[in-house]
Amino acid sequence: MSTYSGLVERQKAFFEKGMTMEIGFRKEAMSKLRSLIKGHERELMDALKLDLNKSEFEAYLTEIGVVLSELNFTEKHLSKWAKPRKVKSTVAMAGSKSYIYPEPYGVALIISPWNYPFQLAVAPLIGAIAAGNCAILKPSELTPATSRILAELVGKTFPEDYIAVVEGDSEASQGLLQSKVDTIFFTGSVPVGRAIMEAAAKNLTPVTLELGGKSPCIVHSDANLELAAKRIAWGKYINAGQTCVAPDYLYVEKSIKNQFIRLLGEAVSTIYGTAPHEGDTFTRIVSKRHFDRLGSFLGNGRILFGGRINREKLLIEHTAIDGVDWESPVMREEIFGPILPVLEYDSLSEVVTMVNNQPKPLALYLFSETKEIQEEILAKISFGGGCINDTVMHLASPYLPFGGVGESGIGAYHGKGSFDVFSHEKSIMKQTTKFDLPFRYQKTKDALKKIKLFLK
Repeated sequence: MSTYSGLVERQKAFFEKGMTMEIGFRKEAMSKLRSLIKGHERELMDALKLDLNKSEFEAYLTEIGVVLSELNFTEKHLSKWAKPRKVKSTVAMAGSKSYIYPEPYGVALIISPWNYPFQLAVAPLIGAIAAGNCAILKPSELTPATSRILAELVGKTFPEDYIAVVEGDSEASQGLLQSKVDTIFFTGSVPVGRAIMEAAAKNLTPVTLELGGKSPCIVHSDANLELAAKRIAWGKYINAGQTCVAPDYLYVEKSIKNQFIRLLGEAVSTIYGTAPHEGDTFTRIVSKRHFDRLGSFLGNGRILFGGRINREKLLIEHTAIDGVDWESPVMREEIFGPILPVLEYDSLSEVVTMVNNQPKPLALYLFSETKEIQEEILAKISFGGGCINDTVMHLASPYLPFGGVGESGIGAYHGKGSFDVFSHEKSIMKQTTKFDLPFRYQKTKDALKKIKLFLK
């Protein structure tokens, strides 16, 4: 038995003891997780600085703070979520009562990415704990400082048979995937998502895939252009554009394009400064391989603003480029960096057609003051989720499940969605023994006639 299989078996044995089924046990685990985070905030921020050069502001806003908020919301509502829910019974089931019992899967494997290495590991862990599972975290090897502090802190706080962190590269992921876990939660790229699903299929293991894609941002002429520029600049360039729901490209109505690009450049300078690639407060690109991939895109089209790089620090200035089309390399894959291609349109029908010709995106953003235009885009384009007159902020609401559709993902989480995605809903009908409807039995007189009446 491999090391990974042994860990999975130990967690299954712990799960079988039934302790994770107790609401008090789950709440205590969440309380310990909160204490872990609050008590080691400094170490977590230091690790995020080492791995990605994240400022304290960004580290707290996008990683630590959002996880604490998710913890508080989950703990507040857990007792209600975990209760069996009574639902209606039909007339044909006279005398019965029907319920849905949420139950944990067992051992959950959570494979998290490097772009938000703390948040995207711990946020799904909260859902796994709340639903009553044991959990194995596999953080990214590309952010080793954060992975190390996670392993160290979780190891000190929880028994490995309940919650474990496995460090390592893709070989560790493969070893865990070959073990028979009960559910898999993966955040990452589309190609790796396909490999995860293929591995899961061998054991018919349920999967949740939080992937990505090219998320469009549409700016119509009736938008509040100054505010749109500010919100797009923030949503695109935070974390150096290394966000799965960052606006991947702009579609701007032709009549306001030049005006909007000027406003966008001004907003970028106001929020991030005029030379972030030379400073020490802007998030860096995670690796030289990713840096070189992004650098190659700078030769596509014409640079509207930005474009300067610092290879030694792995920093790329906030950049917008013009003169590209769907055949350009920058438009053929998810960018995942601080480079924003700008396309123009004359009519919204063009936008709808071109976006729908691509794989379904994880997010879509529309800036328009007209309700009819808003409803047209929402009705005609399929995507995971998004915002009207904002970017990225739909992720911050625990009342909005977050996930993709088609190639951008399977399943959704955040808030109750996190509890649901790590739970199986067991349907139960409790039938009376005080009477029995005879027409359900074939030999009863006029059974078919009565069945037809009841099943209308």
